[in-house]
Amino acid sequence: MGSSIKAELDDDAKDVSGTVTVSYDGRYDGVAINAQVMGSNALVSFVSCNAKDVHDSKSRLFVPSADITDGGIEFAAKIVPPPKGRHEIRLRASIIEQHKEIESDLVFSTRD
Repeated sequence: MGSSIKAELDDDAKDVSGTVTVSYDGRYDGVAINAQVMGSNALVSFVSCNAKDVHDSKSRLFVPSADITDGGIEFAAKIVPPPKGRHEIRLRASIIEQHKEIESDLVFSTRD
């Protein structure tokens, strides 16, 4: 079976936003998206996924495979509290099947 997952962050966004593209031939439960602000106690709070509001999802967002349309996920989040100065965001997206990680992608973004 072929599998592929690609995570991207919008470097121009004030908060955190991006996309995850999934191309997986097998069955899977969903995609876990984990985000953190490196070297900080600030939390990444997800606010929307595929144009739907998601509330109280801090640092981790699980998107069931049934909610992934055309192999894509678009998400937006805010950093609470907002960081002062330069900071780095780490984002990891993983394909999950029966509580096991099938494949993942990791991206970093440095912001001022």
